[in-house]
Amino acid sequence: MAITTKQRAMLRGLANALDPVMQIGKEGLSENSFDAIEALLQARELIKIKVLKNCPLAPEQVCQEICQKLSAQPVQVIGAMVVVYKFSTKKDFKHIELI
Repeated sequence: MAITTKQRAMLRGLANALDPVMQIGKEGLSENSFDAIEALLQARELIKIKVLKNCPLAPEQVCQEICQKLSAQPVQVIGAMVVVYKFSTKKDFKHIELI
């Protein structure tokens, strides 16, 4: 399910208040990184990831790979920050209401 431009704008607004919950460094994206990101997405739905300067991938590549591998939606890439959204399958979870 792709998100609309309006929904992406709303998620960008929510992401402004978020702190990065993960950093991607010189190891790049490993299986452990993907597992951790998947767990974070299930717990929060909307996460911000910082791509460090020593990462072999550009932030845009990091965002693209995460979204492809985890079926997540890209929200934005600004500088070294990547924001990603994925609807959580958890029960008894307060989901982000997409307009």
